[in-house]
Amino acid sequence: MTTIGTPINRVDAWAKVSGTARYAAEHPVEGLVHAVLVTSTIPAGRVLRIDDGAAREVPGVLLVMTPQNAPRLPQETKDGKIQPPIGRRLTLLQEDEVYYNNQPIAVVVADTYERAREAGARLKIEYEGRPAVLDFEQAKQSTYPPEKVLTEEPDTQRGDVDTGMQAAGTRLDATYTTPIENHNPLETHATIAQWDGDRLTLHDSTQYMKGVQRIVSSIFGIPPDNVTAICPYVGGGFGSKGSVWSHVVLAAMAAKQVGRPVKLSLDRNQMFGPVGQRPVTDQRMQLGAMDDGRLMASRHDTVAYTSVLENWIEPCGLMTRMMYESPNQATTHRLARMNLGTPTFMRAPGEASGSFALESAMDELAAELHMDPLDLRLKNYTERDPGKELPWSSKSLRQCYEIGAERFGWRDRDPQPRSMRRDGKLVGWGMATATYPTNRSPAECSATLHPDGSALFRSGTQDLGTGTYTVMTQVAADALGMPVERVRFELGNSQMPEAPVSGGSTTVASVAPAVQAAGHALRLKLIGIAAADGASPLFGATPDRVGVDGGPDGAELYLLDDTSRRERMADIVARHGAPVEVTAKAEPGDEKQKYSMHAFGAVFVEVEVDEDLGEIRVPRVVGAYGVGKLMNEKTGYSQLMGGIVWGISLALFEETLIDGRAGRAVNGNLAEYHVPTNADVRDIDVQIVDEDDPHVNPLGAKGIGEIGITGVGAAIANAVFHATGKRVRDLPITLDKVL
Repeated sequence: MTTIGTPINRVDAWAKVSGTARYAAEHPVEGLVHAVLVTSTIPAGRVLRIDDGAAREVPGVLLVMTPQNAPRLPQETKDGKIQPPIGRRLTLLQEDEVYYNNQPIAVVVADTYERAREAGARLKIEYEGRPAVLDFEQAKQSTYPPEKVLTEEPDTQRGDVDTGMQAAGTRLDATYTTPIENHNPLETHATIAQWDGDRLTLHDSTQYMKGVQRIVSSIFGIPPDNVTAICPYVGGGFGSKGSVWSHVVLAAMAAKQVGRPVKLSLDRNQMFGPVGQRPVTDQRMQLGAMDDGRLMASRHDTVAYTSVLENWIEPCGLMTRMMYESPNQATTHRLARMNLGTPTFMRAPGEASGSFALESAMDELAAELHMDPLDLRLKNYTERDPGKELPWSSKSLRQCYEIGAERFGWRDRDPQPRSMRRDGKLVGWGMATATYPTNRSPAECSATLHPDGSALFRSGTQDLGTGTYTVMTQVAADALGMPVERVRFELGNSQMPEAPVSGGSTTVASVAPAVQAAGHALRLKLIGIAAADGASPLFGATPDRVGVDGGPDGAELYLLDDTSRRERMADIVARHGAPVEVTAKAEPGDEKQKYSMHAFGAVFVEVEVDEDLGEIRVPRVVGAYGVGKLMNEKTGYSQLMGGIVWGISLALFEETLIDGRAGRAVNGNLAEYHVPTNADVRDIDVQIVDEDDPHVNPLGAKGIGEIGITGVGAAIANAVFHATGKRVRDLPITLDKVL
């Protein structure tokens, strides 16, 4: 019996459509009061004075917490800079310095949300302003390298780029830019904080409950076991909820002050600054190739902004290091400080923005060589990771190119720009390569079989809406040999067994092996109990002689050489007298020292451009991916389609506009921060290449949460060039840039 890979419906679907699924701000807590975050209106300086007289006149106000009266945190942890990048440099009202506009500078608590909001609006705040760096061009005048780019060095070099460029017959030197982009999940960040003595419970919308537990406990100087983070459902995170931000700790500080549970939900505008964003990037790409398309040299130099609080780098050059065969290559990463909120993970950090530069440059090079863009990529296809000098654990990119091109009809493309039209519109076809690293972290899971034959699995992970509940249920059922209807998987509590952050497309690759290990361990324990029980038909059996099947009356264990000797698992547990429980751990070994691990894909895009109005539409996208073993065909396809939609948004819509005088996002709302709607997304055709990878993890599963966005921005830009003859190197591609 196996359900892994089958497109079963989400096991949490009914809870979501019926409204019984509770998100962070929806948990009923007795005696709950409401907090509102008050943020700065200047980008640099200090708070001189906060007059709260008018605010305290609002009925029901319980607390106005400012830098003047906020409780002092332990000196060694007061700035919250613990375990970066999960633990960030926070602003917790321990000082009066202002580092960016929209920075938390006060918290108001009242018996209702409306009263707290009114009181917050009545605060009179006096500042001492200072000069702020708000222009990226100015910031770029003084750059410096980060210590690390994720786990890699900021700069790399192989061969001699200058010599390679001189040998090349065709050269490209172009700069590509991406703007600040902000996360806008339907559920904004929210926290309910409740103290019971020195024990703290946090209902928090997070991608990492264990991180919340550890970092908040460190900030308050209390044992980690004294903090419980609860998050059964997340209404979207996309990276922004992977770190612990100031509002989480401020809610706990306020709850301690008023002696009651406090709910603090960010409003939509407060999603712009205090909880991170994708930073603006400036990426210079240099490529040199021979007349047959062979790359002789490549260089990728990235400059990205970071805050004045701490360093954060968008790792744009990592894809360039491993994607194509290039004997001479250099990559660099540099930071430029600005008075803006600290950047953070945003779906496919580095690969989304970096693939726009690399894959646009490859398209430009193909045009210079009068070569098909797909043929150029195949010409430089590499069978090993040239950056790490390691073989791939698996790579199905050739098949992705073939399947995607066939499904799209790529070979019918007229290469001449402005040569294709339909219904009075210019039509363009573009393509790009997609990739994302395969990551894995240690994880644990418990498994319990009850006398009624039902099984319960638990792990302290999160479901961001990606299908974690469902996939883990399938893995658990398969490991035990039981139908999914008899298995329940629980997550969302930091007191459950260890699990990593749900970021970097790691959850399935990390937690699923632990679930599988727990299921196998539970089966072995049941076999051991039965083998030692003289009343069992399996008495004296060894594990290698025992099989399992679903059975008409529940899962059964049976002897392989005498199938008449069998017993229901439930009967073994019932005779045992108590539920049978195990906990198992799964962790990576030295695989990454032996193999380079990536998922790969190919994206083909068609655009229609109105020649008079500059309006750009995307009628169809074909994406073909090699992602190892797909755990659930339905949720997997949904993930990849969602990533493609994000890629359309990256290419055509998203851009946070900063007031150059005050440093505040002027479009910090969903009315003016544009994202695609149903009318903007038409036909998306996702294809999965059958791929076996025995090295990435015991299930052979590669993460799919982020690869879908990679390459899409470049493919659209390349299609726009093919349609119009205009090369847009600055995202987003808006009508004014093609007219």
